[in-house]
Amino acid sequence: PFQVVGGKVKKPGKRGRKPAKIDLKAKLERSRQSARECRARKKLRYQYLEELVSSRERAICALREELEMYKQWCMAMDQGKIPSEIKALLTGEEQGKAQQNSIKLVRAGKTEANSSNP
Repeated sequence: PFQVVGGKVKKPGKRGRKPAKIDLKAKLERSRQSARECRARKKLRYQYLEELVSSRERAICALREELEMYKQWCMAMDQGKIPSEIKALLTGEEQGKAQQNSIKLVRAGKTEANSSNP
């Protein structure tokens, strides 16, 4: 009536774990603890999602303000006025381009100087 499987002797009958004789109080306490942990995880998850939503809302507000600023700039340009901010951007870009060109010239001069040396 005994089976040998993988070097172990098995008795015929029910398979699986036998239900342990755990007292009811310990089982209830484990269940309560599990529920507490579940509620804590749920609370953390909701906090994370609320923070995510509020950060996205702030980003949306910032983008709306930026869009409104661009609309006002366009309206001013339609009336033939150039907003000072755009002038500053254009002069800043021109200065940036001039700096980039001068850097390129300096680099080109260095490579020419390096190539002329034996």
